[in-house]
Amino acid sequence: MERTAPPDETAPAGAPGSDVSGLLDGVPRQRGPRESVSAGVRESVPVKEPRLRALRPWRLLPTPMGTPFTFGYAVVLCVTSLISAYADPAPVHALLQGSSTDVAHLVRMPGPVLVGSALWVAGGVASPFTIGFVLVLTALERRIGGLRTAGVFLLGHVLATLATEVPVGLAVLAGHLPDSSLHRLDYGVSFGVAAGTGALAGLLPLWSRVPLLAVFGGMLLQDLLAFTDPMTNWGHLIALAIGVATWPVLRRWRARRAPSSGL
Repeated sequence: MERTAPPDETAPAGAPGSDVSGLLDGVPRQRGPRESVSAGVRESVPVKEPRLRALRPWRLLPTPMGTPFTFGYAVVLCVTSLISAYADPAPVHALLQGSSTDVAHLVRMPGPVLVGSALWVAGGVASPFTIGFVLVLTALERRIGGLRTAGVFLLGHVLATLATEVPVGLAVLAGHLPDSSLHRLDYGVSFGVAAGTGALAGLLPLWSRVPLLAVFGGMLLQDLLAFTDPMTNWGHLIALAIGVATWPVLRRWRARRAPSSGL
């Protein structure tokens, strides 16, 4: 009877005569970062596609916590619009006249009338500028914050008002316009909304920036060509240009705010 010699314990694994030869056949030496091995077959691990951000249409509207400046301002405009619509016309007209940013009021008390004129909406809550106020300032405040949004609004409101009323005063002094031009009724938030629209366009991607400026700017040009209220219509275009001029500053603000706000 023959005895089988025991396997050589010094023989390397996989060498002839070793009892573990063939166990590692077909197994790769290294595994790639996205490969798994099952029965000696490489399988690709599926890569998850990035999820698109879900649409949140409610963010188009102001909220007390998310956009306090726009929300509070909108409440004030709703109150003044209800007053102008349902109160006695005589005191309402007196309030509007006292808040008018005409030349006579700007010379006597510039600060109060510049603030007071921005508390009313020409045309009431159904005015297109009311809808524009809510949508534009909400979007702008979510990107740059409440204080900076207020700054953009006031910049357009004040500068566009002065740019349209100062020439009227000079024309009256030169005798080209009658003295009654010093007392024209001028109030509302439209200059601030136009400046906010121009500013917001600079923070949007190109595919939405161009249509916004084209549609809004075209509407303002159409009003100017109609020549129903040329001074106000020029003021809207000036305010839009003021908003566009703020793009470099707003983009720096947005760049600093983005990491903490997630916007």
